[in-house]
Amino acid sequence: MATFLVSLLLLVLQKYATPSELVKASFGTTLDAIDLDPVLAANVSEDATSSPPPGTSKRSPHSIIIGVRKGGTRALLEMLDIHPEVAAAATEVHFFDWDENYAKGLEWYRDLMPYSYPHQITIEKTPGYFTSPLAPERICAMNSSIKLLLILRDPAERVISDYTQVYFNRLENHKPVQAIENLLVRSGSLNIRYKAIQRSLYDVHMRNWLKHFPLEQIHIVDGDALIHDPLPELQKVERFLNLAPRIVSSNFYFNQTKGFYCIRSDGRERCLHESKGRPHPSVNNTVLQQLRSYLQEHNQHFFRMVKRTFSWQ
Repeated sequence: MATFLVSLLLLVLQKYATPSELVKASFGTTLDAIDLDPVLAANVSEDATSSPPPGTSKRSPHSIIIGVRKGGTRALLEMLDIHPEVAAAATEVHFFDWDENYAKGLEWYRDLMPYSYPHQITIEKTPGYFTSPLAPERICAMNSSIKLLLILRDPAERVISDYTQVYFNRLENHKPVQAIENLLVRSGSLNIRYKAIQRSLYDVHMRNWLKHFPLEQIHIVDGDALIHDPLPELQKVERFLNLAPRIVSSNFYFNQTKGFYCIRSDGRERCLHESKGRPHPSVNNTVLQQLRSYLQEHNQHFFRMVKRTFSWQ
């Protein structure tokens, strides 16, 4: 009888509950608070439908946030957009990683950039660039001296966050979902072909970028540090981009209710979207240790490659 009632409850949930309610019913309580509210894209410098401001033009990016997916790219872009000398593209363009867009040419790409003043720099972000085999060469062909921003987080946590996003998207589209263990493990072994794991092999992808750009042109932002203490990471980015120091501690405040930092600028306050309180699944500890053990060697290769270490050993 109890089993029947539980099954009946799940059927009702599937029919009537929102995706977020289903997630809350299925997952634990580990939070993913990296990327900002998609609605906040409206707060990023955006091309107006009216005539452009006098003295502005659309220019190719001076800097690109190349990744990594679920590393905090949206949060980084939103926080940089506080700076008066930054004009940030509002959407992910996918010019260098999608062949159909790349075929449209640089003029098409430039037209998607925001209007900016001569004293400003244009920044776009597409997290898919980092793991694209073609993006490094294509970006280099456009501008071999461009400054690149790469934001990374604990690669094991990034895998789980990647899964969580796909899980939630599939729920919203009424598609079937799988437990994370079923994707991480196949035939008793870690499924290293799983795309979420492949995206967390930072050394593999970085090797491709270093074939086309010197390390000095790629600034790595610590995504875990950005969330826990944004200002020091943003000050490093300001220096890397040769921007005047304009981002200050008063631009951020810790929201006790949400449990993370929010942005304050131009008399407005904005926070991470409620979906960023999405719970992570509780992953079987043995499986999680398998994942971390597999990533450890790749992490060490990456540390040597970029000549620095991170808290995720």
